[in-house]
Amino acid sequence: MAMKNQASLLLMLVALCAPSVWAATPQSHERIRETALAYAQAQSRSLPGQVSIRIGEIDPRTVLRACTALEAFTPGGSQMIGKTSVGVRCKEQPGWTIFVQADIRVTATLLVANRPLSQNTVLGENDFSLQSGELGQPGILTEPAQAVGKTLKFGIGAGQVLRQDMLRAPFVVTQNQTVEVRVLGKGFAVRASGQALNSGAEGQNVQVRMASGQVVNGAASRDGTVDVRP
Repeated sequence: MAMKNQASLLLMLVALCAPSVWAATPQSHERIRETALAYAQAQSRSLPGQVSIRIGEIDPRTVLRACTALEAFTPGGSQMIGKTSVGVRCKEQPGWTIFVQADIRVTATLLVANRPLSQNTVLGENDFSLQSGELGQPGILTEPAQAVGKTLKFGIGAGQVLRQDMLRAPFVVTQNQTVEVRVLGKGFAVRASGQALNSGAEGQNVQVRMASGQVVNGAASRDGTVDVRP
């Protein structure tokens, strides 16, 4: 009889403990890494060249509650290139968040300066060559069309990789230039001339002092005129 009572008590304890054991089932680290990898692959799909992604291991001492609704995201300040991190969170309650290390390497064709180039150089195809290399940061140019016709904001040395932040579109209006101002309205257009107070590329804002002394603001056009809308 005592043996029967002990067996019943043991079964009762198992039944009571089972839900707690189930609730404490840990989240698979591999599933977290798979979620981070899929997200990194999607985010880097538009990058030029050949992309290689490695997701770091998670500390085996990290124990998280099992979750069926995982969501990956980019942590604030992170960029999906080079050594970075991917956030993975559980959307169920109570939720949790973990950050996984990632190494996203991109091999592409880079534009490299053939010689020292001075500030305000308008780039042509002879000013750079194409070399295979690794994109270490966003904004590196990979197509000649991204550079030809653009102007250097500052001087660079031979062998330097060209980036977007080095270049600006050529000015179509230059400071102190006499420009034609077109005031465009519904069904009418008025033309007058004035002096540009600043330089501007196509589409950029330019201030113009008119003969009357009035200063107007308008958008620089490709033909060098300034369009003002009342």
